[in-house]
Amino acid sequence: MFSFVKQLSRPENRFVAWIAGLAALGGFLFGFDTGVVGSAEPYFAKALHTGPSGESWVVGSLLLGAICGAAVAGHLADMLSRKWTKMLGGVVFFVAAIGSGFPPNLTWLCVARSVVGLGVGAASFVAPLYISEQSPRALRGGMTALNQVMITFGILVAYLSDYALSGTGKDNWRWMFGIEAVPGAILAIAMVFVPHTPRWLVEHDRADEARHVLHLTRHSGDVESELREIQEVSEAQHRTTYRQVLLSPRLRPFMVVGVVLAFLQQAVGINAVVYFGAVDLKFMGVSTATAVYEAITLGIVNFVFALAAVMVLDWVGRKPLLVVGSIGMLLSLAGEGWFFSTSTSYQHAQAAYGLAFVLAFLAFFEISLGPVFWLMIAELYPLGARSKAMAVATMTNWTFNFLVSYFYLTMTRDLGRDGTFWFFGFFALLSVLFTLFKVPETKQRSLEQIERDVLGGNGAPAPPARPRRPTAAHA
Repeated sequence: MFSFVKQLSRPENRFVAWIAGLAALGGFLFGFDTGVVGSAEPYFAKALHTGPSGESWVVGSLLLGAICGAAVAGHLADMLSRKWTKMLGGVVFFVAAIGSGFPPNLTWLCVARSVVGLGVGAASFVAPLYISEQSPRALRGGMTALNQVMITFGILVAYLSDYALSGTGKDNWRWMFGIEAVPGAILAIAMVFVPHTPRWLVEHDRADEARHVLHLTRHSGDVESELREIQEVSEAQHRTTYRQVLLSPRLRPFMVVGVVLAFLQQAVGINAVVYFGAVDLKFMGVSTATAVYEAITLGIVNFVFALAAVMVLDWVGRKPLLVVGSIGMLLSLAGEGWFFSTSTSYQHAQAAYGLAFVLAFLAFFEISLGPVFWLMIAELYPLGARSKAMAVATMTNWTFNFLVSYFYLTMTRDLGRDGTFWFFGFFALLSVLFTLFKVPETKQRSLEQIERDVLGGNGAPAPPARPRRPTAAHA
């Protein structure tokens, strides 16, 4: 289990660990914003007199922006590089976060939040793409899961900062949103100091630079063989459009895996729990101030189990974790539904039971759908289609993130909180079945080996071949 830590500590892996950590700041942006809006909700709702619909739009506006950000980033990651696309996402996030701290009304807050979403959407999928392409195959699972660790760390830091700011007066929510500019600036600056990925460099006919990056991130004996492998796969295929990614018959089974996992990750209700955690705790009879404080417990569990996933992903594999985690989520969601089916007086007297089921749900999510979805979409797709295929999966993820988050309060009103959590549990059951019958295992295989399987074993391109055009893009 601890072989990952041992390998990571080797001298030849320290540099790749460092740049993966910097790249994972994109996940931190995602998590920090998720945590901020969950804790700030009781305060901005009161200050702006939003009502349930307004609350949903403050959450949903960012998610709609993230869908657009992911779509645009799918092009930019190929054209500008993974590195500069992440830096651009950090700049957008920085500027918009400042704007979200000083809105005069609800409309302006939603506009600012949607622009923040552009940065989040870009950074959220380019981070695992960048890390997976930089990582040695033996470490790729754990390294890419660092993105999920940073998402959960961002949530925890947001809960802590929001709790610290909760006593600063009626405008505390403005500080909660405005402080998001800090991680945006850190990400933008950090991207200046990391190298391009060797696969992007080869795609842009910069093999010598790719060799140099591989010397920094691989054992010296593996550099030439991996470079040849990347070049062979790159020469056998060509860039794809979104249309080709969606319509290619040979890619379709793997697009289905990525898109369905994207859907299931949100359909189990994870971000309804995170965004509206303080609201649910208040419904259990906890005061607003105490709810914001107890939300920190949610953040700690998120972070600890995401860290555990890093340790075991390359040891246990992706598929077993998905199965075990999905079964655990099913049982936890069923238990939470039972808790909310009891009387209000029982819920207020035994709130610890409700909290325990939520914590169990978060723990099982963080060892399964949380990290494995982002890892799988970074591993499954061929080089020429990778950025756009990942963008499609990411857009699907953000779309259902929006739908679940926007309609969560409506669902709790119409179905009750018990029915809502049982509804989420149904999708946890589907996750078990889908994983057992459709999800492949990608542990301990190079991206090029996986790609040959995706394309039928011979490296032939799935979409129609087109002449490659040289690019003048440079670092």
